Amino acid sequence: MTALATQRCLNHVDREAVARCLECTQFFCRECVSEYDDRLICAGCLKRLAEGSVAPRRSLPSVWPVGQMAGGFLFAWFLFYCVGRMLIGLPEEFHDDRLWKIKVLDAFKAQPGSDE
Repeated sequence: MTALATQRCLNHVDREAVARCLECTQFFCRECVSEYDDRLICAGCLKRLAEGSVAPRRSLPSVWPVGQMAGGFLFAWFLFYCVGRMLIGLPEEFHDDRLWKIKVLDAFKAQPGSDE
């Protein structure tokens, strides 16, 4: 293995090398390397790593938000349907405003001490 002290920069022949790129194993001067993820990497390898880390964009939109909206609509429809069925199931006296009067007046008349 060649000692680092005798190596020259791959890009600048007149400068001595101070680091070795861990990706391509070439020697570089201070200006040609940069620290990335606690490692010294040359500009070419850094560019290659940065291009690879970008996630590709999907061409089709995600279906998840549409599914959530449809699920919310179905849940609200079912909730209103159940409330409507419950209201339809109430006795007719409740709708005619007689049920509460009958129950309240009967309870009031049944109390001891009422003169009616």
